[in-house]
Amino acid sequence: MNKELLRTIKFTVFSISAGVIQFGVFALLYDLLNLPYWPSYLTGLVLSVIWNFTLNRNFTFNSANNVPKAMFQVFLFYLVFTPVSTYLGNTLESSGWNGNIVTLLMMVTNFVTEYLYDRFYVFKDSIDTKVK
Repeated sequence: MNKELLRTIKFTVFSISAGVIQFGVFALLYDLLNLPYWPSYLTGLVLSVIWNFTLNRNFTFNSANNVPKAMFQVFLFYLVFTPVSTYLGNTLESSGWNGNIVTLLMMVTNFVTEYLYDRFYVFKDSIDTKVK
């Protein structure tokens, strides 16, 4: 199988697992505990990012690069993505959109943009450098 196709499949599977964490935490806080949209979304997002970064660095990109540097680069992505998606999601939810649908929309947006960012920026020069 083509390495890039396999890498994309791995990223997708790990992102789905991160999505389960994110949506599960969101649903618990938003639907069960009736917390407002933005703290529910933000808590789920943060937990899923930590999970997703760890798995993708080790198994998708097989990267031996400097972990603090890679984490900082991912932090920069989320420095932009988090407030934009939280604000946009909160705005949509406040205007009558279903919060669960909004969260799923933000998750798909995150999946696509983060893959491109990780593949072509964070791990660009360190793909498959980890000694097995």
